[in-house]
Amino acid sequence: MEKITVFLSDWQVLFREGIHFTLSGEEDIEVTGETTSSEEAMTFIEQKPPRIAILNAVHGRLTGIEATGRIKQPLPEVAVILVLESEDEEKFYAALKSGASACVTKDIDPGDLISVVNEVVQGANPISRALVKPEIAKRVLDEFEAFGAIGGNLADMMSRLTPRETEIMRLLAGGSPPDKAAQALSLAEDVVAHELEVVLYKLVTNERQRRLIIVGQNSPALPQSPNGGSKGDYITKSEFDAFKNSLKEQFFSLMAELK
Repeated sequence: MEKITVFLSDWQVLFREGIHFTLSGEEDIEVTGETTSSEEAMTFIEQKPPRIAILNAVHGRLTGIEATGRIKQPLPEVAVILVLESEDEEKFYAALKSGASACVTKDIDPGDLISVVNEVVQGANPISRALVKPEIAKRVLDEFEAFGAIGGNLADMMSRLTPRETEIMRLLAGGSPPDKAAQALSLAEDVVAHELEVVLYKLVTNERQRRLIIVGQNSPALPQSPNGGSKGDYITKSEFDAFKNSLKEQFFSLMAELK
């Protein structure tokens, strides 16, 4: 049986060694390397991609949250589990949008960590369960509404929630548990779970698009705005279209996988 390969990165040696010891106790898991920083981890992961990368979410010049986006773009098959020092809604929300499959805190029980690893290997995104929390659901709604208020080509680049997805998120934001939200909308619970996976995907791709826009606006290779603005004020229509088409292809690919 092929082993699950895992790479570890965390600045605390004792924590990292503890995780290494826990994972090495499983016959089907192999820790292929470890380091103290996400920068070093990126070099290893690019050269020898593991099945799972466990990264510290916020420590270092390149945080695990930032590294996740860089990893997932060229290596979508590498699943990332982010580790927070402690519970922090702001940092967790950033982790949620990074494309990570799971996010845990350092006080996680060893047995629970093994369960998370096994879930992720099977293709699950345990991090999506956070969408049922009212405070997270509200933030998601607010973010999509903010994107909806953007006009012009920027709006075309961003994914929107469907009416059904919006109603599900509103019910969750109002405190309804998933089963009650399903009942209120006359949906099966597995349909609601599926919709939450799609919402998560849209959230992640919107964050990716937002970062691409920022990079594009700061690129010296872009032409100046025709109204005399600076290079950072203008992105060509062809570049917008390329981003938009890429987003659509990724979305339809996900929908095919979830059917």
